[in-house]
Amino acid sequence: MTTDAISGRGARPWAAITAFAALLLALAIAAFVVAPPARSQGEPGARYTGVASCAGSTCHGRMEGDGTVVRQDELMKWQEPSTPGGAHSRAWAVLSNNRSQFIARNLGLGDPATAQMCIGCHATAGAVAAKGAMRGSVPTEDGVGCESCHGPAGGWIASHYAGVGTNANPDAEMRDKHLANLSAGLKKLEDPVVRAGVCVDCHFGSASDGQFVTHRIMAAGHPRIAFELDLFSSLQAHHQEDADYGWRKFGSATGRTDHVQMWAVGQATAIERSLALFQSRRGTEGMFPEFYFLDCHSCHRRIFDQAKPVKTSMDNPGRDIPEGMPPYNDENLIMLAAAARLAAPALADQLAARTATFHRAMATDRPSAAAAAAQLGQTVAALKNAFAARSFSGTDAFAMVDAISAKAIGDRFTDYSGSQQAVMGVDTLLNAMVSSGRVTVGAAAGIRGDIDRAYAAVKDPNAYKPAEFQASFGSAVRAIRALR
Repeated sequence: MTTDAISGRGARPWAAITAFAALLLALAIAAFVVAPPARSQGEPGARYTGVASCAGSTCHGRMEGDGTVVRQDELMKWQEPSTPGGAHSRAWAVLSNNRSQFIARNLGLGDPATAQMCIGCHATAGAVAAKGAMRGSVPTEDGVGCESCHGPAGGWIASHYAGVGTNANPDAEMRDKHLANLSAGLKKLEDPVVRAGVCVDCHFGSASDGQFVTHRIMAAGHPRIAFELDLFSSLQAHHQEDADYGWRKFGSATGRTDHVQMWAVGQATAIERSLALFQSRRGTEGMFPEFYFLDCHSCHRRIFDQAKPVKTSMDNPGRDIPEGMPPYNDENLIMLAAAARLAAPALADQLAARTATFHRAMATDRPSAAAAAAQLGQTVAALKNAFAARSFSGTDAFAMVDAISAKAIGDRFTDYSGSQQAVMGVDTLLNAMVSSGRVTVGAAAGIRGDIDRAYAAVKDPNAYKPAEFQASFGSAVRAIRALR
């Protein structure tokens, strides 16, 4: 069963987002912890104005998406009560449900709806951190509002709603206006590096106090952290990528989001942040390593005590570590290795070598592991820059599917988290093929069943069986290859 979560919204009307993907985003939204600083970088004195400042009927508050330039019903989409597109608006409300109350009791937080550990990312991020009068102007019950992603609007909202039409070339005027808004503090979310940086603070964690979902928090009942930039972006899209959008964001009527690039940059950003946090004080808790960084299911397996032992793990060629040692969670590293082979071959071998060195160092001592993480982080940062500087085509999307499913990569899908990233990646790449015109909507719909079966194999982490996943995933990949 699939759910077209964003049909009619214009970003990807042809994408049938699976129910599992929608559930994953809902858990990721629930995984917010706290906020980044109140002021955007380079914006001294930036002021938050709240969702209400966007709600006029001539702005984003219409009931129908019939605006001439943008839909103008963006707030209604943001407030949808049950779909993934409304998850940000529900972020604060979920703090009152039974699960959140259970987590808060386990952690001794009191009311999660007022706990700083929770509301920083379950409400408008920077406005909560600012407190005082600024916080009062942005109600926490609004959830994750527009400015959490687009940046505090105090510096740019006036020019944003000033309108266009005084220039002989309205397309150029829209572009100039957008550039002026960016200079005034609007976040350039069409840039995958900027978007990833905005999203990853709450969806993956940061070094700031209270901005990190520790193993203890997950043990208390919080969802496991997972991040896939392009899929999550699609589920949250409230806009249309039409000619107007192309002119504003890219300076061309044909400008569109490069979904393969968005996916690749997101993978690099996630592992870059993970490695940076691992090197920081977040890497340990007391005498223990911070288990957040380790692959959950390397430890969370059934224990058998019987005369004939039962092996519950599979050998992973990407992890050169002793038997029985918990490995680093390398779900994004596996995807990055696939992307590197296509987009930056010169860095692919370096990534493989430094990944192996890092895994081995984890079995040595913390200083060795931190030093290896720093070296690996440099390669990952270089890859992110390479992805950001390169455009990807529909042909590249086919090649990326081949890379993800190649034996050297596929043999590493021995744990739940890496397999989950693999099916999300192939889903994103199939969507990119449709977006670029390489695959028709009908043809993509014809293999949706294969994608859904691969999602079903990773729906329940407690029922995950690597061999079954590899079979269903392989079926989906073969169906995509047949469309080439």
